[in-house]
Amino acid sequence: MSQSPATRPSLLLRLRDPADQDAWKRFVELYAPIIYWFFRKRGVQNADAEDLTQDVLQVVAQRAESFAPTGKQGAFRGWLYGIAQNKLRHHRARRRRTAQGSGDTATLELMAAVPTAEDDAAAWEREHERRLFLWASEQVRTRVDPSTWQAFWQTSVDGRSAEQVAQSLGMSVGAVYVAKSRVTARLKAIIQEIEAD
Repeated sequence: MSQSPATRPSLLLRLRDPADQDAWKRFVELYAPIIYWFFRKRGVQNADAEDLTQDVLQVVAQRAESFAPTGKQGAFRGWLYGIAQNKLRHHRARRRRTAQGSGDTATLELMAAVPTAEDDAAAWEREHERRLFLWASEQVRTRVDPSTWQAFWQTSVDGRSAEQVAQSLGMSVGAVYVAKSRVTARLKAIIQEIEAD
């Protein structure tokens, strides 16, 4: 999955309706972990990261109607990333006004760890890709036989050979390859559903 999937435009259109609970549930499942990760990765404390995540989701709820998809892949994620960056800037500015830096080693290390804008955007995309894979995996895992799932996971994620997996699961090598192929196809279908126009 080298390309990070775009958010499905129909989901974005559905978000304009605050009463569409299914759309909001799917949106929160997909994006709240990414937003939370973004804040935690930048040194924001757990409770503050949770609050900031809710703030970002609230802005999306308020502005979903005004977001106009451009057809450019990743436009929504870029918009969402911009909202998260603004919330982070405001959070840091508020903290600077209330506390003075100590200049101690921990503060200097935290400042050195602040990523550049390019690193930040690339990390956002990688985390989106990772979270989407995990979300899609959970959708597929519950719909396939446990041995089929294990054959896929152990060969594709854990990097074990088909021969090793076949022996540990009591399957033929061919059955391991078939299981891996079927799960991969289902994962791709779910991800394509998210990125479909």
